Amino acid sequence: MDITFSELTLPTSGTLVVAIKAGGKLGGPATALDKKMGGAIKRAIAASEFKGKRGTVKEILLPPKTRLDRVLLLGIGEPEKLDALAIESLGGAIYAHTARLSGPVYLTVGPVAESKLDSPTRAAHLAFGVKLRAYRFDKYRTKEKKENKPRLKRITVLVDGAAAARKAFAPMAKVAEGVFMTRDLVSEPPNVIYPDSFAAQAKTLKDVGVEVEVLDEKQMAKLGMGALLGVAQGSAFKPRLVVMRWNGAAKGAQPVAFIGKGVTFDTGGISIKPANGMWDMKWDMGGSGVVVGLMRALAGRKAKVNAVGVCAMVENMPDGNAQRPGDIVRSMSGQTIEVLNTDAEGRLILADALWYTQERFKPQFMVNLATLTGAIIVSLGNLHAGLFSNNDELSQRLTDAGKKVDELLWRLPLADGYDRMIDSDAADMKNIGDGGAGSITAAQFLQRFVNKVPWAHLDIAGTTWSKKDSPTVPKGATAFGLRLLDRMVADHYET
Repeated sequence: MDITFSELTLPTSGTLVVAIKAGGKLGGPATALDKKMGGAIKRAIAASEFKGKRGTVKEILLPPKTRLDRVLLLGIGEPEKLDALAIESLGGAIYAHTARLSGPVYLTVGPVAESKLDSPTRAAHLAFGVKLRAYRFDKYRTKEKKENKPRLKRITVLVDGAAAARKAFAPMAKVAEGVFMTRDLVSEPPNVIYPDSFAAQAKTLKDVGVEVEVLDEKQMAKLGMGALLGVAQGSAFKPRLVVMRWNGAAKGAQPVAFIGKGVTFDTGGISIKPANGMWDMKWDMGGSGVVVGLMRALAGRKAKVNAVGVCAMVENMPDGNAQRPGDIVRSMSGQTIEVLNTDAEGRLILADALWYTQERFKPQFMVNLATLTGAIIVSLGNLHAGLFSNNDELSQRLTDAGKKVDELLWRLPLADGYDRMIDSDAADMKNIGDGGAGSITAAQFLQRFVNKVPWAHLDIAGTTWSKKDSPTVPKGATAFGLRLLDRMVADHYET
């Protein structure tokens, strides 16, 4: 989808979208167009139930002399309530309505005195919403009907201050590239994305200035990563640890760190999952997908921060060499783990990745992302991700950033009583609790590998994949967490 910006003039061809305020009130461009059309817009509003409710769209009939193909009225609601997020949603709504049009589409961003954002900023966010909604993963659809395929190739945003709008949109476009990379990785089938091919995709970030190194199983064994390697031993695909570094701040400045769970397919291992729905386990690497996309976004927009991304990549399979329930493994930290359930594997690979990250990079904080527990879906459904943290400031910053980009978090507790539920009689700990509080005991397990480093765990099992469209997220892989973390970095950690 090509998005351009042009100075505000009424076009003479194509499709024109004009904003209508709550109550059917016309704004600047709509007023000018209405005069040019002999009052056709006002008459159309008066004759219909269209009242300018935010996100609603109405096509109106055109007078014979008009050379435009069509005019669409976009309800924007009350202008004073149009924050950046609301405007992005409007962009998504317009794309959804115009995706199958073949001619040019023009969006107007006229002067709205009541809005807190100036016209170029509104234009940039409108375009960002269009961009995010325009994503499609259709590379394997060879027989899709023509009428179902988007035909729209370009949208032009008309605004007073086109140059300023282009400048404001530039970093947003880079974030969108990161979002799309994540969505692509998470959407790929497990015969295409496995640890080594995932690492190959991460290496493409060298093109945007990210340093990438990949540790193989021999290197991880030398480091003592027995928890991670134990999960991988049943698969023909060898494990990988992908380490990415973006150096956008001063040399030697303490980095921020993001760690992703990367189970490219999760059968559950010997503790095998039910067959029904197992196909969804291709996106059990969603946390690592977000980390790679985030690193691309930070590098793309030249974020003034030093950032580290670490992805623990395995496939969890049940062959004759697979890890058994009852095995005891030794993690990189030296702590031993009794593996009672091989389907509680994400915490095992994260244990070694977290320890490696803090020991090597000494970060300001660590945030890990993982599709870790089904229990979090029972608790929060698909609207919030679970947040667990040992640091109130980090937790609040994550929550605030999530609200700004509509990636909502809900903080759940950590406590000694829950921690005791993973004590083992045979080792330092076991990888599942005694029953109940499954998301919390999983977080307690991870906390044993972070020491005093400020840390947060985002359980994104319920938010990584969506079964329906939302304004800026088509159904499928969501990239949940990427925009949240990018916003937090921008708000608090760039120099």
